[in-house]
Amino acid sequence: MAVTFAHTGTERMTVRSALACTGLLVLATGALVWGWTLLPITVFYQKGRPTRVGKMTNRTMGRWASLGVAPFSMVTLAVPGRNSGRMHSTVLVVARYEGQEYLVSMLGEGVDWVRNVRAAGGRAAIRHGRIRAVNLEEVKVEERAPILKAYLKAAPGGRPHFPVGPDAPVAAFEPLAARYPTFRVVKVSE
Repeated sequence: MAVTFAHTGTERMTVRSALACTGLLVLATGALVWGWTLLPITVFYQKGRPTRVGKMTNRTMGRWASLGVAPFSMVTLAVPGRNSGRMHSTVLVVARYEGQEYLVSMLGEGVDWVRNVRAAGGRAAIRHGRIRAVNLEEVKVEERAPILKAYLKAAPGGRPHFPVGPDAPVAAFEPLAARYPTFRVVKVSE
């Protein structure tokens, strides 16, 4: 017995063809993301700020991250604005190191989400399919190097913002650590 789904006109879509369409959609999305990583970074960021294309891409990836289907361990961070108090969302990549999760600012100290997290005392929410309340604890500079290395392995889009590659030794990240704010994600107990 074949299970069928209604489709346009008199056609019927079987489970097999529905799975094939889903597979093609996943492959097409993967190809699009892979192609996106090949574009020059100046298409997305100039002078440490997102361009119009970068903002559009961030919004789109934010929607995907919120649904939990985005690649590269992407999440949407929601944190209250330091001046307005309104929630601001930012797409970030979670780096995993020694069983813990971390958020890294690939653009350095001057970005709004870092200032907002500090002003909020680390209180925030992360969404990747579901929303979870978290506390973000800033990592000491001397502890950041291996986390930055793990971040570059997880975040292809962050690589152009670092002067070293993901395969560089941990010692190469030590002089850079102060430039990239890093936060440990701690789940809020309910």
